[in-house]
Amino acid sequence: MNIALWVLQSVLAFAFLAAGSLKITKSKADLVQMPHMKWANDVSAGQIKLIGLCEILGAVGLILPRALGIAPILTPIAAAALVLVMLGAVLTHVRLKESPAAAVILGILSAVVAAGRFPST
Repeated sequence: MNIALWVLQSVLAFAFLAAGSLKITKSKADLVQMPHMKWANDVSAGQIKLIGLCEILGAVGLILPRALGIAPILTPIAAAALVLVMLGAVLTHVRLKESPAAAVILGILSAVVAAGRFPST
C-alpha cells in the first residue's frame, strides 16, 4: 500500500506542479486561449496566480514532508486541501457547462492519498 500511495502522490504532484506552473507563468490572456481554461475569463489575474500557487504548494506538500520525515502530517493535509481546490474546479466547470472530468479524477485521487496517509488511531 505504501508503494501505491507513493506512486499516486508522485503522479499527483507532477500534475499539480505542471498545472500550477502554467497558471503562474502564463498571462491571463494566454490562458483563456487554451480550450480547458475558459474559466479564467471569470476571475482576475491575481486569482489565477493564487490558484496556481495553491496547486504548486499542494504538489510540494504531497512529497516533501513525508519524504523528509519532517512534519509528515502535512502530506495528508496537503492532499485534503487539494481535494478542496478540485471541488472548486468541478463546481466552476459545471457552472460553465464544461466537462469536470479531470478535476473529478484529480480530486478523487487526492482524497485517496489523504485517506491513506492520515495516521490511524
